[in-house]
Amino acid sequence: MAKFVVYIVYVRCTLSPSSVFESRWSRALPRPHSAAEITEVRDQLCEAALRRFAEHGADGLTMRTLASDVGCSPMKAYRYFRDKDALMAAMRALAFNRFSEALEIAAAGPGDARERSTAVGDAYVAFALANREAYRLMFDTAPEGGEAADPDFRARARSSRNMSAYVEAMIAEGVLKGDPERIGRMFWAAIHGVVLLELSGLLTRDGGADALRREMMRTLFIGLNNDPRLAR
Repeated sequence: MAKFVVYIVYVRCTLSPSSVFESRWSRALPRPHSAAEITEVRDQLCEAALRRFAEHGADGLTMRTLASDVGCSPMKAYRYFRDKDALMAAMRALAFNRFSEALEIAAAGPGDARERSTAVGDAYVAFALANREAYRLMFDTAPEGGEAADPDFRARARSSRNMSAYVEAMIAEGVLKGDPERIGRMFWAAIHGVVLLELSGLLTRDGGADALRREMMRTLFIGLNNDPRLAR
């Protein structure tokens, strides 16, 4: 009788829905063994979460729906993120890092500092329009402080650094004068405002979003340059 009970338990376990999830997880996301592999799996989960977030919004994203999307049990997802808030923070970090990569590539391009700054602005807008929900997610909450070990904190810091790095290059070439961090924040405030208006449908490209952005940047550039000849 005892052997029969054990056999029934074994059959139920092997045929349970969770075991199906486990096998699908094994195919989609192998069990990681190193820190690099753990990071890779977390990034894959974040990628899937960002796709669902873009399609269904925050209300449509839960740990259970994420687990279903990647083919694992919810308990597997909880091994990597303690709750939805932790998942959202990791999603923001991934988005900020992708955003920074785009800006860094543009800043390292050809041309003088002024030309590279224009490329950075174009890369900023291109990222925002191609990743609308991720962009909103990045700036939907104010940073709550943090530590250097916190991925969200590090990603935000990297993004903030990129907001002033291209300005430092212009100052070094004598194109602008002033504090690079303050100037970078002014440029960011201007471009962020135009982007949000465009994402909300209140300002379209046909309606002059690009022209407005460039005129705003030009006006700021003239004022910050302190060269009256440029204002003529």
